[in-house]
Amino acid sequence: MFVVCEKHLEDAIEEFVEVYEQPPDIYKLDEVSFTDWLVPHKCDFCDDVPKYLVV
Repeated sequence: MFVVCEKHLEDAIEEFVEVYEQPPDIYKLDEVSFTDWLVPHKCDFCDDVPKYLVV
């Protein structure tokens, strides 16, 4: 699972496919909500604000 900014979305997809050998589901963080999970404040690859959840 990755939480990423727009510029690192492709990197997260590539890494997910490499590890799991299947395409991920991608969600815009501003369009989904979770009851027991708080969105991290920064991208998994940099310090920018994340926009996507790659799972």
